[in-house]
Amino acid sequence: MNRRNFIQTTGALIGSGVLANPLDAFSFSAQKNWTVGEIMDTFIAQVPNAPFAQTVDTIKVGSRDTVVTGVVTTMFTTMEIIHQAIELKANLIIPHEPTFFSGQDETDYLQEDPVFRAKYDLMEKNGITLWRNHDYVHRMTDDGVRVGVVGDLGWNAYYTPGSRILNIPKTDLRGLINHIKTKLGVPAMRYVGDLNQSCEKVLLLPGAVGGRLQITQIMEHRPDVLVCGESNEWETPEYVRAANEIGMKLSMIEIGHSASEEGGSEFVKNWLNQHMPGLPVYHIPSGNSLLVF
Repeated sequence: MNRRNFIQTTGALIGSGVLANPLDAFSFSAQKNWTVGEIMDTFIAQVPNAPFAQTVDTIKVGSRDTVVTGVVTTMFTTMEIIHQAIELKANLIIPHEPTFFSGQDETDYLQEDPVFRAKYDLMEKNGITLWRNHDYVHRMTDDGVRVGVVGDLGWNAYYTPGSRILNIPKTDLRGLINHIKTKLGVPAMRYVGDLNQSCEKVLLLPGAVGGRLQITQIMEHRPDVLVCGESNEWETPEYVRAANEIGMKLSMIEIGHSASEEGGSEFVKNWLNQHMPGLPVYHIPSGNSLLVF
């Protein structure tokens, strides 16, 4: 920007009330416009051994070339989330979990379905691009989802980066459940074990990592309690029940998938704030579709 253009631009911006300080014109004119592809590539570049040949982290709606006006991070892209993104003029949604009802977001069988069409068409009509970020945030040097959840639980002081084990101040299972309910805003959760059991060594496995991994991690670390997102009822819950029946002191808390990983979407929001300063970014929790009666 030469001196003459600077003076003309500054005068117009001051007159319109956009700038109070003429020097702000430099930062105003130099502000970075990010495309979806640039945001994706910048994030992926920080993940070891990425990009991955096989991943669910692809664009489901829209284009890499979209110039981003704002971002919404969330767990699930609900209709309400889409409407809020539109109101916020945010044209990039980054969910952690699938949008179209299956792990791979298969849509071939849904093309004429009114539920699918309502979600897809609303985003397409409003120029929204949707990029799922699941595999990459989990595969960062330190799992971004676990980091976010640990922060939400207020356990940063007890966390060793990269570790699934936390040694928290001693409490009983009842107190631990109440702590998690309060910190994560969960009205109710399921558990296996004795509510009076002492809990100090926590195995934290957010999301749904599968019964085999949950059980092998219990075998390896021998925690007082497993805190997880969810598990098939015939897998880890039955293992923990059998452990209690033979006299082992072992408990399990099942938070629910959404609440157990919501901190990961907040982590992505904070990452965007750090690496794309000036870009409007909003974290909107999607909540759980399964209600408690």
